[in-house]
This record gives sequence, C-alpha cells and structure tokens, in this order.
Amino acid sequence: MTLQQSSNLDLTKQTLYDLVGGEDGVKNLVNLFYDIVETNPEAHKLHLLHLRGNGIAHSRLEQFNFLSGFLGGPKLYVEMHGHSNIRTMHAHVEVSAESKDIWLKCMSMAIESIEMEATAKEKLFNNFKVSAERLVNTPE
Repeated sequence: MTLQQSSNLDLTKQTLYDLVGGEDGVKNLVNLFYDIVETNPEAHKLHLLHLRGNGIAHSRLEQFNFLSGFLGGPKLYVEMHGHSNIRTMHAHVEVSAESKDIWLKCMSMAIESIEMEATAKEKLFNNFKVSAERLVNTPE
C-alpha cells in the first residue's frame, strides 16, 4: 500500500468533524464563514438575509450546533431542537439559487482558509454543496 492509499484510507475512517479539528475546528470554520458573510461585499445579500432573521450571532451559534452533528460529532442541534432537518430550519427563509451560490462561495472561502488536507476539504465542500442545493425554495 502506498502512502497516498494509506492517507486516503485514513480519511474514510475519520468523520469530517474529526478532520476539521473537532469542536475547535468547527467553531473556527463557522467564525471564518460568518466573518466573510459580514465583511465581503460579494456576500452582502446573504448578510442582509441573516439580518432579517435572528441575526448573525444567533446564526453563528446555531450553525455551530448543527454542523457539529452534520459533520459526525455531537448532535447539539438535535439535543436542543429535536431534529436536524435543514429544510425545516430554513422554511421561513427565502432561499434562491443566487443566495445558495453566495453561501457556497463564502463557505468555500472559509474552507480554503483552514488547515486541512485537500481531499478532506473537497469532501467537506461536496457535503455542503449537496445540502445547499436542497435548500433552494424560491425562484429568482
């Protein structure tokens, strides 16, 4: 077995939660993501969307709780809310294809800025992409 094959095998055994860096890694990813949402001009529409809801501070906390379980760690969101259905969570939010694309771009930027193996980053982003596609609930 080559070193590359061994490395890929290790990735399949670890959860994304572990690969991101556990609790601290998920907190870091969420904070990087929302820092981008709050400061990047390209994310302005997404920032406004969050401000119409419960605000960024609330979103940071709830996204951390959700991502912990979503990535294979403690199911904090489920413990607090009894479910982790992202469509239900976002039913009150108009999610267009444009806002989904902005969200994915911001998350991609956050993922690129963390220390993580490239294959794991790709796996992480692909999980987000599949979920984000399911959230679109309104036409442009």
